[in-house]
Amino acid sequence: MARRRGGVRFIYGGWGFFVSGDLGAVVYDALRIAVEHVVGKLREGKKLSTEDIFLLYLGTILREMGEIRAEMARLEQRIDEINKRLEQKIDETNKRIDEVNKRIDEIYTRFNEIYRRFDEVNKRIDEVNKRIDETNQRIVETNKRIDSVVDVLARRIEETNQRIDALQVTLLEIKKLLLELVKSK
Repeated sequence: MARRRGGVRFIYGGWGFFVSGDLGAVVYDALRIAVEHVVGKLREGKKLSTEDIFLLYLGTILREMGEIRAEMARLEQRIDEINKRLEQKIDETNKRIDEVNKRIDEIYTRFNEIYRRFDEVNKRIDEVNKRIDETNQRIVETNKRIDSVVDVLARRIEETNQRIDALQVTLLEIKKLLLELVKSK
């Protein structure tokens, strides 16, 4: 006889009975004796009364309940084992998820560093573009001054050319006059 969950489990001829409460032992003993008495009548070949059949039926029910309870205990044990395995798998999965999250965080950190570097490079590019724009502006201004100087020089050259042309005309006239003077003498 063994105590189990507030009641007593009894085994009789391979039959298990579970009776809850403090009366379990007394009820079991009474039922066991009654079932043994009925089994004895069956062996002797005597006719069974309704009460005898009821006791056998009650014994059978209690035996089946014992078997059901034993099966339930076995199933509870399996459920506990499965729950332990599930908890273990869940813990392993959670660890893997944590590892993946750490890797994601590392990648996120690396991307942030890359974006920061891109921002720095873009700022430097903007500074260089600004310097290029300033240089281009200075070149435009220098080109304007050069164009102005070229215009002045071109005008002066044109004036000089006109004076040279006038001088050549004058020299040609002097030459003609000199030739006429030489011929006249």
